[in-house]
Amino acid sequence: MPVTVPADVEALVAQQVASGRYVSEEDVLRSAMHALAEVDDGLAAVQAALAEWRAGDLGVPLDEAIQAVRSRSLPDAGA
Repeated sequence: MPVTVPADVEALVAQQVASGRYVSEEDVLRSAMHALAEVDDGLAAVQAALAEWRAGDLGVPLDEAIQAVRSRSLPDAGA
């Protein structure tokens, strides 16, 4: 897929390759597209949560939410 890249974007891509962090221009663009998809997914999740809140869903109390996150992220002490 041929793409015309503006000079400023081309310079940013070249800078990333020159830094050694990426092997090629394609790697830079692939990484950037994956990062953009993650941002878009996060934004969609925030927008969905906001819509639920506006519709009257009060969600989970903060202390319960913190406990749920902690229980998922910490290894089981009995394991």
